[in-house]
Amino acid sequence: MTATPCETCPLRVMPLFVPFTAEELAFMHRFKTGELRVERGVTVLQEGFRSATLYTVLSGIGTRSVILEDGRRQVINFVFPGDFVGLQSSLMGEMKHTVCSSTAMVLCTFDRARLWEMFRDHAERAYDLTWIAAVEEHLLGETISVLGQRAAIERMAWAFMRIWRRLSAVGLLRDGSVPLPFRQQDMADALGLSLVHTNKTVAQLNATGQAIWRAGRLSIPDMKALAAVAGVSDEKAEIRPIL
Repeated sequence: MTATPCETCPLRVMPLFVPFTAEELAFMHRFKTGELRVERGVTVLQEGFRSATLYTVLSGIGTRSVILEDGRRQVINFVFPGDFVGLQSSLMGEMKHTVCSSTAMVLCTFDRARLWEMFRDHAERAYDLTWIAAVEEHLLGETISVLGQRAAIERMAWAFMRIWRRLSAVGLLRDGSVPLPFRQQDMADALGLSLVHTNKTVAQLNATGQAIWRAGRLSIPDMKALAAVAGVSDEKAEIRPIL
């Protein structure tokens, strides 16, 4: 199947993402080497391995996770359309986490060797990599505070809000719901909960109608009410760069 040209990328024109200049768009067209298509359950990047390829998620959803010393898995965050993955391998020599597809995915592929050309010739776009790294660090810190200080229902409400806002912003809102293809075990691993506790918490939110997660879809009838449960403000997804 023919790769999507950068000029007609469906994500690039969305209000969520910082627009490209004509020169930057021409560079990204040269920087892109093709597309990778994977089915659900495929490991795209493996913790501890190097990768010669960088990726931007064009469509589909996945997880980032690490394996603890005792063999347990910790989901550190989720992967959504517009996310850039593989940067760790470029800057740290190897991946420090695993990226796995939770749905079929299409990923734009880029040659890691040309990354430094971006820094040399397109400083503003290269600075976006710093922004991406800083936001991921902030999100990790926010996640730690949520896991350490909030009850299970607050954690779940917070996660549902973040996921719903992001997926809505990339055009995946349909009939009042967004796709949520994760297993309850994925949410448990992300939020530091047992599977039983996760099941009960999801059931509680479903029963009250504050958030409804069924058949792989998530709907939030009243975002302000869910924000009150989560103990956070109801804010729109922040504008972000895309590569």
